[in-house]
Amino acid sequence: MGANTAHVDTFVRDNLPPKDAWPEFLFDLPVLRYPERMNCAQVLLDDRVRAGEGARIALRAPDGECTYLQLAAQANRIARVLVEDMGLVPGNRVLLRGPNNPMMAACWLAVFKAGGVCVGTMPLLRARELTEIVNKAQITHALCDKRLEEELKLAMPACPTLREVRYWYDDAPDSLDALCRGKPEHFENVDTAADDPALIAFTSGTTGKPKGTIHFHRDVIAMCDVFPRHCLEPTPEDIFIGTPPLAFTFGLGGLLAFPLRFGASVALVEKLTPQTLIESIQRFRATTLFTAPTMYRQLAPLWRRAEIPSLAKCVSAGEALPDATRQLFKEASGIEIVDGIGSTEMIHIFISHRPERVRRGATGYALPGYVATVLDAEGRPCKPGEIGRLAVKGPTGCRYLADERQKTYVQNGWNITGDAYAMDEDGYFFYQARTDDMIISAGYNIAGPEVEGALLTHPAVAECGVVGVPDEERGMVVKAFVVLKPGVPAGEATAKELQEHVKRTIAPYKYPRKVEFVEALPRTETGKLQRYKLRMQG
Repeated sequence: MGANTAHVDTFVRDNLPPKDAWPEFLFDLPVLRYPERMNCAQVLLDDRVRAGEGARIALRAPDGECTYLQLAAQANRIARVLVEDMGLVPGNRVLLRGPNNPMMAACWLAVFKAGGVCVGTMPLLRARELTEIVNKAQITHALCDKRLEEELKLAMPACPTLREVRYWYDDAPDSLDALCRGKPEHFENVDTAADDPALIAFTSGTTGKPKGTIHFHRDVIAMCDVFPRHCLEPTPEDIFIGTPPLAFTFGLGGLLAFPLRFGASVALVEKLTPQTLIESIQRFRATTLFTAPTMYRQLAPLWRRAEIPSLAKCVSAGEALPDATRQLFKEASGIEIVDGIGSTEMIHIFISHRPERVRRGATGYALPGYVATVLDAEGRPCKPGEIGRLAVKGPTGCRYLADERQKTYVQNGWNITGDAYAMDEDGYFFYQARTDDMIISAGYNIAGPEVEGALLTHPAVAECGVVGVPDEERGMVVKAFVVLKPGVPAGEATAKELQEHVKRTIAPYKYPRKVEFVEALPRTETGKLQRYKLRMQG
């Protein structure tokens, strides 16, 4: 790392993994060769204003619009509050807590401008979870939507480092809103190094202690210069919309950084159901949608009855996209979903495809700037079609904050994502399961998501989750938790019908020997299926 850090508080830099535990980084593409000094808010926002594009719309919301110039002014006022009223020095960690609204977006940019390190948190996190994050990252400051204050206040007695908190959408005289009103619209961005930490992204949907991944200012820009540039080719006329929280790097990219990088705009809507998402796409004339596979499946039947001429590009990530869902949505909308795999550790998507290069059943290919392969248990490349561990390297990569698990994720320069994949002779990658979700039953390796995909092709199935459960005779057997569509009876006859359907669709030995009908499946706030909870239910 460069010696000329702008950080006065060096906690994050001091708690990076040792250099020899980092993955290999690749900056072969000309677009990825960044200068040594870089503040990502300057690149995403201020450079756009200085180029004479300040009058363009940046943010859209149910209660109005905001231009690039207005967003820059608000981010500058918030940065001044952080520095002048809250005592922030470069390198301090700032907890951000809010739904997807314009103030949340402005706060992200303000922290970057002030040289702080953003730590976004999902709105649904409880005090216990917030306490773990605050103490792990030694967070000193927090900016929070007033409507989410309860859990933060409950956490604070157990968080000795967290000394400065301000709320927005708050009438108090010392609120973020009130303090901003007295500030000038100008702020001199901290001259951060490109490799100064800009955010700590905590992984979602995992068990055990949270893992915080450190990303630099250059990483925020790199995620904009690979996936969207290659797969979406955004223009300033595009209007982005979607469901992932800004606290989740899938949302931070798709619903803030990507549109700003390309001079486009984003519609931020706080709570979206399938119906209100369609209404919001219509209202804002959105062109580009980011959401999870579950939402696409729920959107399909509604789409057939709706007029949605503006939408042209759809991106799916967060968990594997079943081919049945892809085809269902394409039949309803005419749009080929752009699938992708990313990870919090890699900041965003690294394997995907252009719409015209989709291959049935495949996630895609390694994007320009990244290389990927499939490794066996000994770290050797697998032959085409063999299942192994997905390994990737590129301009971004895993750097855990003070965490021994760095040694598991990074091996011999590769980021080992924890996904089981097979790669064909053309370099397309086919998802099998999370490596810890592979089901070994009577000597057979069975990928739960493949069984889920087969079940989803049956007209009675709304959602499903498949896991392995202990069995005396076979070691493990496949069990399916199934949410049925309204009106379908949950009985033995339906279970038998689903089992036979799976036998006809994929290899018969993979069928679920146990079927349990449930009202809903456990999911994270980002829409990811929590299979470990299903395993606990047995």
